[in-house]
Amino acid sequence: MENLMSLSDNKKNVLINAGLTAFSRCGYRKCSVSDIASLAGVAKSMIFHYFGTKKNVYFYLIEFIRDTIVNEFKSTSIDAESDFFERIRLGTAVKVAVLKRYPHAVSFIKNFCFETDPEVVDDIKVWLAHGFNFSSSFALRDIDLEKFKPGIDPSLVVRMLHTYSEGFMAKAQHQPDLDIDEITAEFYQCLNMLRQNLYSEGFL
Repeated sequence: MENLMSLSDNKKNVLINAGLTAFSRCGYRKCSVSDIASLAGVAKSMIFHYFGTKKNVYFYLIEFIRDTIVNEFKSTSIDAESDFFERIRLGTAVKVAVLKRYPHAVSFIKNFCFETDPEVVDDIKVWLAHGFNFSSSFALRDIDLEKFKPGIDPSLVVRMLHTYSEGFMAKAQHQPDLDIDEITAEFYQCLNMLRQNLYSEGFL
């Protein structure tokens, strides 16, 4: 997809938003290259020129969102924060800010996580596993372990938060009009509750 690099940021964003919109509406199976082209206001041949296949568009979009979030992490030096829960809170704030730039990104990610089309399902499983490994490493690297009560395993807390997120995504499949700010506020409440219960008293 080297041809895509020659596009201006504005034209690239048009294609990105068109792809996110089309896939969020129809899912992978029902979405067509024609749908994306129509929303972008370009010929179908242009989508093939820049991406090659519908599958390439699909994974370009999720990788674009991931890379944008990772770049924001790097630019804000979140991993310099040694407090486990504060790092997760800051990371969540960055993710939400990125998702808000692209109106259909949340719906796209919801559909991506539960897509079952045979053409992409195995690749999605691999991608999600890599995503969890990155998130886990980000959350745990060089954190201040002394803040936790004796016997608390931070890696288990990460897995618990991941399970919480999976449960939320499953529920969100049936709630098309999600308020991301409301969801984020609830998540912060959960983080604070965990902090109160898992940190030693001197670190509260």
